[in-house]
Amino acid sequence: MRQLTRPVRRGLLVVHVVVSVGWLGLTLGMLALGITGSVADSAEEAGAVYRSMNVLGDWLLIPLSLLSLTSGIVLSLGTPWGLARHRWVYVKFWLTLITTAATAFALRARIDAAMADVVAGRPVGPTTDLILAPSVSLGIYTFLTAISVIKPWGLTARGRRFRAIRHR
Repeated sequence: MRQLTRPVRRGLLVVHVVVSVGWLGLTLGMLALGITGSVADSAEEAGAVYRSMNVLGDWLLIPLSLLSLTSGIVLSLGTPWGLARHRWVYVKFWLTLITTAATAFALRARIDAAMADVVAGRPVGPTTDLILAPSVSLGIYTFLTAISVIKPWGLTARGRRFRAIRHR
């Protein structure tokens, strides 16, 4: 892919950072709601919590995760960092892909199950998934943010080959 121009790269970088930090913050909010729902004193309170989780999941969680993944891919392909040239970028890509899929398929399914219980007037089943999933995600997103700042581990084998060819 052709290198992005400076204004486009900067604009896309701002979008990527805002969306990624928004995803992290939303995950923290989902964790708080999951904990609140699990210790709720009444079915009405728990129902309100799970309805809130459902709204956030439907309107923000999947779109933010997909936009973070997409903007990160475009940035990596359109800048000298590359997608598979630096280990930290490669790790970010795979962890973001995995967490996006887990969010879309596992967490959303559990939120939908809780909502089905609320709508049917049944007690919500075990809610440990609604605490565990955001907890794990929060740890991963914090790690991804840290490696974005620190940029550890150096080049991949592909990155070393690319650099050797470029410097000939």
